[in-house]
Amino acid sequence: MNPSNPTTATRPFASVEDASSRLEQVGYLSSSEIATAAFLADRMDKPILVEGPAGVGKTELAKALATALDREFIRLQCYEGLDEAKALYEWEYAKQLLYTQLLKDKIGEMTEGARTLAEAADRLASGDAVFFSERFLLPRPILRAQLSERPALLLVDEIDKADPEFEAFLLEVLSDNAVTIPELGTFKARHIPRVVLTSNNARELSDALKRRCLHLHIDFPDRERELRIVRARLPQVPQTLAEQVIEAVAAIRALDLKKAPSISETLDWAQSLALLNAESLTADMVASTLNLVLKYEGDIEKARANLSQIAQA
Repeated sequence: MNPSNPTTATRPFASVEDASSRLEQVGYLSSSEIATAAFLADRMDKPILVEGPAGVGKTELAKALATALDREFIRLQCYEGLDEAKALYEWEYAKQLLYTQLLKDKIGEMTEGARTLAEAADRLASGDAVFFSERFLLPRPILRAQLSERPALLLVDEIDKADPEFEAFLLEVLSDNAVTIPELGTFKARHIPRVVLTSNNARELSDALKRRCLHLHIDFPDRERELRIVRARLPQVPQTLAEQVIEAVAAIRALDLKKAPSISETLDWAQSLALLNAESLTADMVASTLNLVLKYEGDIEKARANLSQIAQA
């Protein structure tokens, strides 16, 4: 078992302004709401639940927080059917089998002289501690975050895709900052990990989980912030073209779409237009590159029906 040592070796955010500045230094341009939530989550040792549509930068925020706080980034991708074993730990059975083969002579000695099968089994059972020890333990993301020598940030990505039973288990782990392994005992966190949970609102999360976390909703950025992101990530894109792309994306998002374009698709579109040496965003240029922004044919057809509006936005 590992002794508890909840100290944090990283430099915490000193203020909201410090959080905003350090996030920007690692390439994440935050809003005041995002910077405030990041500061409070860090200083209060509380998980932060980040909700919002796909593609608004929820996962990128977790990565940026890990870098800004100098923490190891550990990701748990959630999906239907995810259980404790896949998220917590498992035994390396292949390694245990190999170890058994290497020690078969020793096993023979242990069972030598046993008069019954039950007696032989009892003698072998006395050696279980050898095979269920830390040398055969394979930590999964949650246990890795708890036992990491370096303070960690655990991203629980798309928690809404996991089953409610897993959500309840996760809540218990986050509350105790400790993990119990029946064969080995309780492992307390060497450093309390920072935890970011993301959700695309595929299902309603429990009130208990929401109470345990600070809540942050990230929507598509306003035009000013999205322009800053484009200019920071793609300085080669001319200012005028970048401004036109931002306005066009805003017009596209206003349509009744199956999936509105994300920030990453805005960046892809702006970069592609620059590579095509586009000087301005004409209706013809929009029509020939809509597949870079929209991923469903029905959405593309709706945008084609509004080409002049999009190009002149």
